Amino acid sequence: MTTGTSETPCPADPFAHPALFYGDAGEYLAGTVPFVRAALAADEPVAVAVPGDNLRLIQDELGADGATVRFLDMREAGRNPGRIIPGVLRAFADTQPPGRRVHIIGEPVWAGRSPAEYPACAQHEALINAAFRGRAVTILCPYDTSRLDERALADAHATHPVVIAAGSAVERASAAYDPDGVVARYNEPLPAAPGTGPDVLAVAFDEGTLSAVRHLATGHGARLGLAGLALENLALITAELTTNSVVHGGGTGVLTVWSEDGHVLCEVRDGGRLTDPLAGRRPAARDQRGGRGLLLVNLLSDLVRTHTGPQGTTVRSYLRR
Repeated sequence: MTTGTSETPCPADPFAHPALFYGDAGEYLAGTVPFVRAALAADEPVAVAVPGDNLRLIQDELGADGATVRFLDMREAGRNPGRIIPGVLRAFADTQPPGRRVHIIGEPVWAGRSPAEYPACAQHEALINAAFRGRAVTILCPYDTSRLDERALADAHATHPVVIAAGSAVERASAAYDPDGVVARYNEPLPAAPGTGPDVLAVAFDEGTLSAVRHLATGHGARLGLAGLALENLALITAELTTNSVVHGGGTGVLTVWSEDGHVLCEVRDGGRLTDPLAGRRPAARDQRGGRGLLLVNLLSDLVRTHTGPQGTTVRSYLRR
């Protein structure tokens, strides 16, 4: 898969993406609060998007000084890692006045991320480097050394060009930096969808059956427990994914809808190959016509997993019931 990332950071690139390792609340605050205060002292915009408990730590430490900081609970705003670049990072950075560096603390990886979520987290961290290349933006990403496993900590070294050791304030280049490798490694085949069963909808589609398939998916989602906005989101996600398959994936595909671990899953498989890893992660320009399908899927889903290769592409959307 063509990733478009760079294996080595460009020295002239104004974008900065350090990983901050911490082992306790004291190290967390020592690494994050000075980052925020330095941005405020320079009159530069700053956002903090971290899990709720850590968000409260930073807010309490800043007190009234945090009045102009944009605070977001990453457990909600970034539940789907594919939503973070367009819906959190770019949503903040793109609205700031030109000529000033933008500062963001983003913590997308925390203990308790599910096995299904983690590969999407690692790919997200790798793709940040391509998404912000050439921009005057600093994104600091904290990693909890006391609670995250060795794979997550090793991946942090591979997805960040510089790292800050726990208890240190010194940045050093990461010898393991390899975002291309991370994107490719986690482009892994997804566990097989169930083939049959009373709670499984599996149907082939083409251009002539798009509307019928959308109605089938919505009806099945309702039987599986989706209602209200979540059911409306399933209808939109189904429409976007099946239409993408018809337009870009060879004209046909297979839709499967089923329930698993408190979610309703909507999967579309087709014969196309996704060559742009940032597809669905770029905010759409106001005058852009089309090209919003995968972006909408990322914004509406609680998780999106993708696998692409010579045999085709699978996109799997998760919606909480």
